[in-house]
Amino acid sequence: MKLRGINYDTGTTTTTGGITRESFDLVIVEKEIKIIKEELHCNAIRISGIFIDRVTRASEMALKLGLTVCFSPFPLYDNPENTLEYIIQSAMAAEKLRARYSNVILVLGCELSLFTSGFIKGNDGNDRLANLFSPVSLLKNMIGIKRRYNKRLNKFLSKAIGEIKMRFSGQVTYASGTWEKVNWKEFDIIGVDLYRSSYNKSTYLKELRHYKSIGKPFMITEFGCCAYSGADEKGAAGWAIVDWKKDIPELKRPYTRDETVQSRYLLELLDIFEKEEVTGAFVFTFISYNYLYNEDPRYDLDMASYGIVKSMPGAGLRNYEDMQWIPKQAFYAVGNYFENHGQTVATKFRKTQD
Repeated sequence: MKLRGINYDTGTTTTTGGITRESFDLVIVEKEIKIIKEELHCNAIRISGIFIDRVTRASEMALKLGLTVCFSPFPLYDNPENTLEYIIQSAMAAEKLRARYSNVILVLGCELSLFTSGFIKGNDGNDRLANLFSPVSLLKNMIGIKRRYNKRLNKFLSKAIGEIKMRFSGQVTYASGTWEKVNWKEFDIIGVDLYRSSYNKSTYLKELRHYKSIGKPFMITEFGCCAYSGADEKGAAGWAIVDWKKDIPELKRPYTRDETVQSRYLLELLDIFEKEEVTGAFVFTFISYNYLYNEDPRYDLDMASYGIVKSMPGAGLRNYEDMQWIPKQAFYAVGNYFENHGQTVATKFRKTQD
């Protein structure tokens, strides 16, 4: 596995209309990216968010440290026309970085069928998610009926690629959902958000090998798990245990915090990716600032976070580099894994050179 990476959020729209990262302190961002390189031993990072300037600034910090950057800004809940214009602006920003640092991969977008209108019916991501996984929709998938949203999506992606290629000279990928049947012909790298959960556990390896069989470099743009008992069975749906409608958001029912679930899940999948020799894999995610830890399990929103560190205001007074977070078990597990396997890759490379 050549690219050992993690996702890093610079601020994304939430389903309740807020921003996942209200404050964007460049000093903190630089510290976190340095920790990602030196403590987690990543050699790559996928930097995302709705603000292109934030993604650009964070990307330049990472590039200066020698990391390969998946430049991944994307707007949420917009229409195709505005999304295309946004993608064009992103491509121009990425090209400026690529011209100086070279190791920049542009991620065209993320699961656009959910996060952009016009592909799947629904007013927002939640509506489209409900329609996508309705009993009728699942039945259509099971019996092999072609979905019209895929045709609309591929038409949009083809148009977007054409616009990108006129403005960006590097490699281009797309962070697809597994329900999206993307035509990868025009992309340089296949990118898939490939979470494992109870419903696809028995077919996970088969699905991974399907993407590999296409014959292009293949990256896992997202994979991850929350930190509570049973989160490994929920996979990409692990976040949905919070009731955000309450004045003070709380968990919908009692859950048991268990950081070993998260670390074990990540290590198991990393082993699979290593053995299958995927091009790269990006843990989801470094931190979710809006999912705050609380000693009261009822309000411990960090249980529903995919972050490998837990957001704790004031935590810097107690632990770890004066940051507003504390590492979870997964932080150390991923860091050790990437360090050991990074050394293995380096040794193999030296032997081939000899």
